[in-house]
Amino acid sequence: MKIIVLKFGGTSVGSLKKIGIVSKIIISYVKKKYKVIVVSSAMSGVTNELLSKTKKLASNFPNEEKDVILSTGEQISCALISGKLNALGYKSRSWLGWQIPILTRGNYSSSRIIKIQKSKILNYLKKGGIPIITGFQGINSDFRITTLERGGSDTSAILCAKFFNAEKCIIYTDVKGVYTTDPNLTNSAKKISKISYEEMLEMASLGAKVMQPASIQEARLNRVEVDVRSTFSKKKGTNITQKKNILSKNTIRGISFTKNDAKITLIGVKDKPGIAASIFKPLFENSINVDMVVQNISAGGKETDLTFTIRLEDLNKTRRLVENNKTIKFKELIINKNVSKVSIVGVGMITTPGVTFRMFKALAKKKINIEVISTSEIKISVLINKKNLKKSVEILHQEFKLSNSL
Repeated sequence: MKIIVLKFGGTSVGSLKKIGIVSKIIISYVKKKYKVIVVSSAMSGVTNELLSKTKKLASNFPNEEKDVILSTGEQISCALISGKLNALGYKSRSWLGWQIPILTRGNYSSSRIIKIQKSKILNYLKKGGIPIITGFQGINSDFRITTLERGGSDTSAILCAKFFNAEKCIIYTDVKGVYTTDPNLTNSAKKISKISYEEMLEMASLGAKVMQPASIQEARLNRVEVDVRSTFSKKKGTNITQKKNILSKNTIRGISFTKNDAKITLIGVKDKPGIAASIFKPLFENSINVDMVVQNISAGGKETDLTFTIRLEDLNKTRRLVENNKTIKFKELIINKNVSKVSIVGVGMITTPGVTFRMFKALAKKKINIEVISTSEIKISVLINKKNLKKSVEILHQEFKLSNSL
C-alpha cells in the first residue's frame, strides 16, 4: 500500500469552515491513489480552555484525570473531520488512541509512544476507509489515557509514519514552512526549502514554534522525512531531511530567539565540589528547565558567582527554591527579567572558522552587549537585553546573508 500521513494542527481545524478545507486536502490525496492516515490536533484554543477548567477546580488536579480531560479536544476535531468526509461521500471514522491502540510509557502529560498496533488501521485502509487518528494521546500499561507533551500531535504523526512505513509525512499548519527567522519580527525572513533534522531540532528547541522539538528528534532517529506546509496555500513548504541532502552553501541556516527568559545570578557561592548539583537538584525535582549556565571563580578560588537562565514563568518558583535551599550559602541573589536569547544555527559552522567572531563583531558594531554565551557544534546562543532583540535578529540575518536562502 502507498500510505501517506497527513497531520493538521489546531489552527488548521480551528473552525467548521477550516475543517471543510482540510477535508478537501485529504480527498486530493485519496484521488492520487494514496491510502491516507490523518492525525489531528484539537481545535485551536480548546486544549488551553480545558486546562484552565482543571486549574480552576484544584491547584493539585490529578495528572491522570487531567490527561483524560485534555484528550477530549482531539476527539472533537477528529469526529468533525470524519463526519465531513462521510458527508462528501468518503468512508471515514475517528480512531481514539486507546482504540488502535497507541501504547505509551512515562509520566502523565509527558508520555512517550513506544508502539502503535497496526492491524486495525491496516484492515480499515484495505477496505477503503480514511482513519482520522487523535494526536497527542495514547494508553499506558494500566489502561489509562495518557497525553504527550504539548504539541505532541506532531510526534503522533511522525511515529504513525514510522510504524506504518508511510511514503510521506506532511505537517499542515498555518505557516508556509520553516523560515530563516520569525517573519513576524522581520520582513527579511525567507522560507527554507530544505533543512536538516539537526538544524530543525536546534531551532525548535531555541524558540522556533513550527514544530515540537521531541517530534523532530523522533523524525531524526527514525529517518522519517517530514514536509511542513500551509493548509491555506498550495505552495511548497519545507522539507526536513538528512543533512547529506542539503545543498545550501549557507553556513548559518536560521536564527531563533526567545522572549520569555529570566537570568538568575548567585553571588559569593562557596566553591566546592557538588555545589552546582546542590543548586540545581531542587529545580530538576520541580521540572524547571535550566538553560544557559556560566560560572566565574573568584581570584582566591574560594567563592564563585553562578549565573543561569530559566523560563520567565518559572521565576517565582525558582526564587523560592533557591532561597529555601539549606544546602547552599550565597551573599546575594540577582534577578534580571529583561533578557532575551538569540541563537544562530547551522551545521556548516562545524567546518567554518570565524562564525563566532562574525556574530560578536556584528552585535558589537551596534553596541549590543552580550551577557551570557552558550555554544554547541551547530549553534551559538547569546543572552542580550530584551530591548535589543529585534535589532539583533535583523543584524545577524544580514551578517549571514540569510535573505538569500532558498
